[in-house]
Parts: sequence; C-alpha cells; structure tokens
Amino acid sequence: MKTTRRSAIQMGVAALAAPMILRATDALASSGSVKVFAWQDYIQPNIAEKFEADTGIKLELTTYGSNDEAESTVRANGGKGFDVVFPSITNSAGYLDDNGESFFAPVPTDVKVENLIPSFLRDSATLGGVHNGEQILLPFDWGTEGLTLNRGQLDISDADLSFGDLWREEAKGAAAFRQKSVIMGTGLYLDAIGKVPSNRMLDVYKSEDDARRVWGEVAKFIMEHKANFGAFWNNATEATSAFKEAGCVIGQTWDTTGLLLNRENADLVYRAPKEGIITWLDSFGMLKGAPNPEQAVAFMNFMLQPEVGGMFANNTGYNSAVAGAADHASEEFKAQFNEVYTADVLGNMWWWQADTPFFGPIRNEFVEIITNA
Repeated sequence: MKTTRRSAIQMGVAALAAPMILRATDALASSGSVKVFAWQDYIQPNIAEKFEADTGIKLELTTYGSNDEAESTVRANGGKGFDVVFPSITNSAGYLDDNGESFFAPVPTDVKVENLIPSFLRDSATLGGVHNGEQILLPFDWGTEGLTLNRGQLDISDADLSFGDLWREEAKGAAAFRQKSVIMGTGLYLDAIGKVPSNRMLDVYKSEDDARRVWGEVAKFIMEHKANFGAFWNNATEATSAFKEAGCVIGQTWDTTGLLLNRENADLVYRAPKEGIITWLDSFGMLKGAPNPEQAVAFMNFMLQPEVGGMFANNTGYNSAVAGAADHASEEFKAQFNEVYTADVLGNMWWWQADTPFFGPIRNEFVEIITNA
C-alpha cells in the first residue's frame, strides 16, 4: 500500500531521557556511522540527536513511506547499502532473495532482546520474525485498529462494543472504515456470532478456497448493509475528516485517529471491540550486508532503551514494544494508553498475520466489490 498509517499527526512532545551508559562492546562502536532505513516519522530529530550525542556515531537516515517502497529498495540494492531496516514484521517474506534466503542477518547475540515485552518477542516468531529457525527481526512498535465512536450520539459500553456496531440501525450513513480492514473486522464479528465460521479470520490465510468462501460471505453481508456507508478512508487525514466533516458517529480506525480526536472532543473515544482489537507489529533488524555491523548493534541497543521508547511514543503516538517505555511517555499518552489497553484488551489481541501469496490479490477483489457497491 502506498498510503500508510504513518501519515498520522504526531502526538505530543518528546520526553526527556537519561543518558545511556555504554558497555564495552558499545564503546567499540562509538565512532563511524550507521545507515538506517526507516519509516518517515520513526527517527525524529530529538532521537537522532540523542543517539549521536550518547554514542558518538553519526546517523545516516533514509526514510520511506510504504512497505512496498522499502522492500523494492532493499531488493534493488541486493540487501546492501543499509545497516538497519524497519519492516512491518508480516512483510518479512518480501525481503527474501531469489534463493529464498532473507536479506536480514540473525539478531546479534549482544542486542538487548531482554528489554522487549516478552509476549511480543514470543508472538513475533509466528508473524515473520523467525527465518530458518533463527530470529531475524525484533518487535519495535505496535498499533491497533479498533472502533472510534461518538458517545454523545451512540452510547455503547466498552463491554458491549462490537465490530458489528458499524452495521446497526443508528449508524445508517454514518459509519467510517477502510475497505480492506473492515472485511477483517466484520469477519471477526460474523465468526463470533456463528454466521460465517472462519477460525477468527485465520482461514483467509489458509487457502485460496477458504479466503474466497469467508470474504465472499463477509462482503455479501457488508453490501446488504451499505446504507450505513458514511465515509471510506485510506489515511489518517481522511479518517479524521470522516468524523469532523462527514458526520460519522462510528468507525473502524487506527488508534492514532481515535486518540487524537478524543483530545479535541471528549465524546469521541477509541475502544477495543469485544471480538479482539486488530493489531499490527513493526520490527527492525540488521541486514546481512550491513557495512557497519558494530554501529548497527549500538543503534539497536539505543532504540531498545525504555527512555527512548517513551520518546518514540511521544513523537509518533505509536506504542513501543520495549518494556517500561510507557513509563517514560507523557502523562497524556500514559492516561490514554491505560484507558484503552486494559489487561483484558491486551489479552485478546488479533494479530495481522504474515501475508500468504494469495492473500492480497483475493482481498483486493472483494475490496473492489465493496468499493463499487
């Protein structure tokens, strides 16, 4: 996709972080440079300046705006030219060479993986973080797609909220969503009520026949309720406009959209549906052809500090995968995080899975049908 969630408005100002204490192995890398290829808003000036000040390493940053752009650039360069890259973990298969080998190296043993939230590191293995039995990508940050609703017009309790509420009578002409996401959220709802069994939508990754069976029924249900269409969105600006300008009262949105709207209007809240909040996970790793491997390790360890994770969260509004990072975020960020991500919500996440070859093309067929409805 060319337009991504990373067009979201930045949230808040950066938190102050304590200087990093370098280990002996880091000191070996306290010179030279590191070449980083990251999403456009990931490494902002406050983080870049702190990294250079703490390590003495010059940061050479190149940015991209979509997974397609990142993959094509790395492949065109034969996996060379950069030290550290930040792919969405479910896109790891896009970084394989013609022999099926990953451009990413196994995670170096001196990278501080113990700083990560254990469950995220565990789950990353099945999402694309492991190749040929070795961890190649580490969780870096995560975000969710849930429901933003106007409680002043549609008062649904947290416990009762469902992806199915997009299609209730009171939401006629006032539901907002991205088409390729709504067929997943609605599918989770239809599976939960037994109308379209799909093993919590994991069947769409299982085979072409299963994907067509499930998405065919989900698309049919959505088209039967097309009177509820209020606005389609493909980026954060469009999602925000759906509520502020198009009059939508409920929508399946990214967390950043709902949380920013809540800062302007307390009636607009972002919450997890009972079927499970849809969660994406981005990662980072070192390329096999990294020209500066020692500096790459120093950079990765810098980014795995809780203080830096808090700075990242304040800069972007995304959630760090580093344990304790939220403690270093702004009070506003912490308050919203704790309000949305309760223990029950964190225990009921639905992860985007690693794409299968047929997943995207078949999904696009049904997205086109919904769009043209």
